[in-house]
Amino acid sequence: MKISEGEGGSGGTDAETLRVNAEKEKKQPHALFPFAIVSITYILFTITDGAVRMIVLLHAYGKSFTAMEIAIMFSLYELMGVLTNLIAGIMGARWGIRMTLLVGLCLQIVGLSALFAWDDKWSKMEAIAYVTGAQALCGIAKDLTKLGGKTVTKLVTPDEKQNRLFVLVSGLTGLKNSFKGVGYFLGAWLLTISYATSLIVMIALIVIALPFGFFGLSKDLGRVGKENVTLKKALTQNRNTKYLSLSRVFLFGSRDLWFEIPLPFFLRDSIGGMGWSRSAVGAMLAGYIIVYGQLQSWTPALVLKPLKQSPPNKRVAVLWNVLLVLCPLFLGACVSTELFDSKKDEEKYETERAVLVVLGIAFFAFLFAVNSAIHSYLVVRYAEGNKLSMSVGFYYMANAFGRLFGTILSGVIYTAFENDVRTGFAVCFWASSASVLLSAFFETFLEDEGDDASVGDAEK
Repeated sequence: MKISEGEGGSGGTDAETLRVNAEKEKKQPHALFPFAIVSITYILFTITDGAVRMIVLLHAYGKSFTAMEIAIMFSLYELMGVLTNLIAGIMGARWGIRMTLLVGLCLQIVGLSALFAWDDKWSKMEAIAYVTGAQALCGIAKDLTKLGGKTVTKLVTPDEKQNRLFVLVSGLTGLKNSFKGVGYFLGAWLLTISYATSLIVMIALIVIALPFGFFGLSKDLGRVGKENVTLKKALTQNRNTKYLSLSRVFLFGSRDLWFEIPLPFFLRDSIGGMGWSRSAVGAMLAGYIIVYGQLQSWTPALVLKPLKQSPPNKRVAVLWNVLLVLCPLFLGACVSTELFDSKKDEEKYETERAVLVVLGIAFFAFLFAVNSAIHSYLVVRYAEGNKLSMSVGFYYMANAFGRLFGTILSGVIYTAFENDVRTGFAVCFWASSASVLLSAFFETFLEDEGDDASVGDAEK
């Protein structure tokens, strides 16, 4: 059969289009390839981030630094997170995720290397000033690296695939937190070998991560037009991002009001606390982070989906935040009972104390993981596509401010009750309860497309 000229021309054009598209597909990596590369580097970095926290804290505790003095050591780490998240968002938008990732990894090496110089002959003030500066570099490194992990999930997910986005965000965040827990344990364990050995191992992990980020990512990933990248635009966020960020301040402040400094101090204290060994304390904190991370990964499939709350909205966020307040209330009440009175027979009540603390913290880890997974999804969902990295940076700036506020206030409270650590630890939990309620309060100002629907209205 003879084919007309018009038909032949059309067929030829279609064939040419198919050939060109096929060649493009061969040249382009799979859409999830950047996600895999960023995940590998992010996880390796996260191990060192958790480890250096325990290395500094336990090393300083062994040198008789107070809770407030150690809180000061971590203050610039958290403060740099506040500033870095904003700047990282602009960097990511202008120069791409690859650049922020590599700069973060290199700064982590510098910060870890600086800790080698910590000298026992220094005065406390000299040591605090120096370690605080080294921790500041690690704080900048963490948030530059974290930006890539949080933004790449949306970059590889179509807008209509919200359930897939929720699973990716929760999975990566949960995996990261689990490996951070591994870092907590690894840092505490390596410190039993030597301080220098622990730092060497951490630097080696970063060196392993560098080639993945350098060779595996496109320099254009996450970039937007330069005309869209300004400090004013980074600070100008939509209503939902602003209120979610404010809620995030108090959500993470509620955890660090008792977790980062009061908990390890109370567990280590052999007079008014639990009297645990350094390795046991490291294992406890590592266990919390690992369990929390795994729970965060499982939240979409095992928690919210069966309850028909996936993907989550404003009402789901408020509900789980209100439930969270039960945990610090329970823990504060437990620590205030006579069971934790140091005058009681320690050996007789040692098991009961340990069980109550572990169960209470496990309960907190579960509810906090659900809340964190919901927040991590909502910020990516609410972010405007053309300024994604800036929106995520703004949100995690609030996250860092919450950690700063929680860490400093916990140091103040615990040190104020240094002659009665049981009361000081309980007050930290009371303050945590108030912080959770404030977090839930600010979530009520979010506006959802699904506000008119019930909590159970989920994407089919």
